[in-house]
Amino acid sequence: MMTDRERFLACVLGEPVDRVPYWLHFGPWRSTWRRWQAEGMPADVTDHASPFGADQPPLAVPALCGPCPRFEYRVLAEDDEFVTWIDTWGIVRRDFKLSESMSEFISFPIKNRRDWEQYKEERLDPDHPDRLSGDWRGQVAEWTAKGYPIQLGYYPDVSLFGAVRWLLGDEECLEAFCTMPDLVHEMMERLTDVFLTVFERIAKEVRVDVVHIWEDMCGKQGPLIGPRMWEEFMGPGYRRIKAFAEAHRIPVVSVDTDGKPDLIIPPMRRAGVNLLFPLEVAAGCDVNDMQARYPGLAFMGGVDKRALAAGPEAIDAELARIRPAVERGQYIPSLDHLVPDDVSWQNYVYYAEGLKCLLGEAQGGRP
Repeated sequence: MMTDRERFLACVLGEPVDRVPYWLHFGPWRSTWRRWQAEGMPADVTDHASPFGADQPPLAVPALCGPCPRFEYRVLAEDDEFVTWIDTWGIVRRDFKLSESMSEFISFPIKNRRDWEQYKEERLDPDHPDRLSGDWRGQVAEWTAKGYPIQLGYYPDVSLFGAVRWLLGDEECLEAFCTMPDLVHEMMERLTDVFLTVFERIAKEVRVDVVHIWEDMCGKQGPLIGPRMWEEFMGPGYRRIKAFAEAHRIPVVSVDTDGKPDLIIPPMRRAGVNLLFPLEVAAGCDVNDMQARYPGLAFMGGVDKRALAAGPEAIDAELARIRPAVERGQYIPSLDHLVPDDVSWQNYVYYAEGLKCLLGEAQGGRP
């Protein structure tokens, strides 16, 4: 019987597996969890995956790869409905207090080159001693002993487009690609310097299985920049990351981007990406179609989270839809994002048990 690590790597790389990995990767919103508690979820359940015997997805080495020191969380304003606060990147956000939604972004930390120079000096020193503080070695040793896959990189700190967007702002970031390309190049280069400096120190001491990059740079209409811009601005950093992975025998480079990424998949693959997720169905992603168009690229996700709100019949249909992809291999089925609060505990249990049953029946991934 394979370990979770061995099963994950074999599936992604297209090698023989004892069974397809059983992942309940994306958990619930906080409001969803509160609903489940009210609906009779057992009191001893502390997470969304372990009650069903799910495998362990890759665990990220706890190192600071983003701003360091982080900005201190600080509430700027609060009333009965909203809270305005500063996050660890220095972004000012406003959120609902009692319900879930994306933040309203009020202001971003970098508005000009002078801001960038100050932020770079104060927060993006690759050699800052706090980046590898804490008992990360002990944690990784424990995970390794349990047979779990080990990952470098995590949301939101290891990112190129996503990080530039968070530092400049959504519209300001996109404008900067055209009006301040030298600044965007410099920002992405410095971010890559930070990642690889930290990664290098970790990889010298522990075995690593995957380098992960978070981007979230697509909507249902497609990516926010085209393939030529991706190649020009992001390609150099990705190729450096891939070269690092090869030098340290790290077999997987994964990318998380929501939306419909089709236009930027070819340059990502050329730069070394071999695992992509979450394949949002609402954005037009169909794992069966994507497997046909991008043979050899591994996928994770691709299960429409909206089916869980619709009930058992819709869940059964959704699992039947992805079954051919499971049987072809190089695919880890999972929901295509977090579980919203229109999903009942009963429906979530039905999905989790149905997915486990599907994987036991399909036994996909065997050459």
